[in-house]
Amino acid sequence: MTKRFHVLLAVFVLITTVLAGCGGGNGNNSSPAASGSSTNTASVSPTPSASGEKAKLTIGSWRTEDREAYEKIIAAYNATNPNVEIVFNPSKNTEYNTILNTALQTGEGPDIIQLRPYAAGRQLADAGFLEPLDGQIKGLDTFSKDTLAAATGTDGKVYGVPTVYSSTQVFYNVKIFKENNIEVPKTWDDMIKAAETLKAKGITPFAFGSKEGWLLSLTHGALAPQFYGGSDFATKVLSGETNFQSEGYVSSLQMMKDLTPYFPENYEGLGMDDIRNLFVTEQAGMFVMGDWELAVMQKANPALELGVFPVPGKDGKATVTTWVDGSFAVNAKSKNKAEALKFVEFMTTKEFGTLVVNELKKPSTLQGVTATDPIVSQLSEYANTIATPYASVVYFNQGNPTTKSVLETNLQAMYLGSLTPKQVADEVQKSADTWLKK
Repeated sequence: MTKRFHVLLAVFVLITTVLAGCGGGNGNNSSPAASGSSTNTASVSPTPSASGEKAKLTIGSWRTEDREAYEKIIAAYNATNPNVEIVFNPSKNTEYNTILNTALQTGEGPDIIQLRPYAAGRQLADAGFLEPLDGQIKGLDTFSKDTLAAATGTDGKVYGVPTVYSSTQVFYNVKIFKENNIEVPKTWDDMIKAAETLKAKGITPFAFGSKEGWLLSLTHGALAPQFYGGSDFATKVLSGETNFQSEGYVSSLQMMKDLTPYFPENYEGLGMDDIRNLFVTEQAGMFVMGDWELAVMQKANPALELGVFPVPGKDGKATVTTWVDGSFAVNAKSKNKAEALKFVEFMTTKEFGTLVVNELKKPSTLQGVTATDPIVSQLSEYANTIATPYASVVYFNQGNPTTKSVLETNLQAMYLGSLTPKQVADEVQKSADTWLKK
């Protein structure tokens, strides 16, 4: 299985899909040559500018919501590294892939690049856009091999520092639950009963919209493991023991359709901003969403009483869905590569990890980092004890278009009444067949 996976990635470097992991970026079909170069130094020692001017670094990201947090992180770094000017310059999530792809093809782009995880980031490394970090920075040995896999190339070299875990779970409005005598669900049936109670009270049970495809794969990725079997299912698909047309997987798609009575009116036209607004303005009781939205929601409505629970199973075994996200790489063409390497080395420290959990409100990839926010601590505990991988990102984010994006577009069609759950499964399997069997 591993050999097949590596062979696939080695040949699959068409630029149109270099960044297809979590977005719809378009590019040409050229295959750029590798341009990164590495040194054998154990740690980074930037050379001061001869003119005494500050070195300037830009950080590219799709996380516009994180600007304020990274400005604080950069300020903390500058306290002991005053001779570098660092600008966090994010692009809109849906535009990031295209903007970055275009810049990299012309030898430009940010000095430090936030990588889409796993296959998408790996393709950037394989195309030569990223600087290998092995032997150039300290601290990589603080991460497990599985964690580093999110930013490891097919050559086995590490190209990014993994900074945070992402997880999906169910946020809920504590006040609404209390006012309607709803207990935190322990089983799937409990959650459906909670949804029924909210609906009867005129409250939208789930803040949900299908306008943006990534929201569909994210929601499915969080809820579906309770139906198809989590990582065990993914392993069997990769080994050929089962496929996406299996009863368990089809039932997970049927579940997505069965939840429609609990969605907002006109959910087909609602995007991320719309559904976040529904939840933070207390018009919805529950919100299946990633942990990165915690800080955003708290800022949007500081008075919001937030709670969180893992996705409950029919048998009471709850899960959250996790993956390594937010790895940061160095542009192989950076004009200030030494300073860029020094900053990503800072990302391997507990000082950085502590800043991340308290400013971004996300679980750190570093062990021994403590969060001050009790919800973040709870999310970290879930991630370390009851997690299952986000299969569409970790395992099935390949193909042209990717199997992940095929799932998204066909779920959208299902919600528009054009496809049945079984037909969605058939289309997902057709996509997987284009790369899994090669």
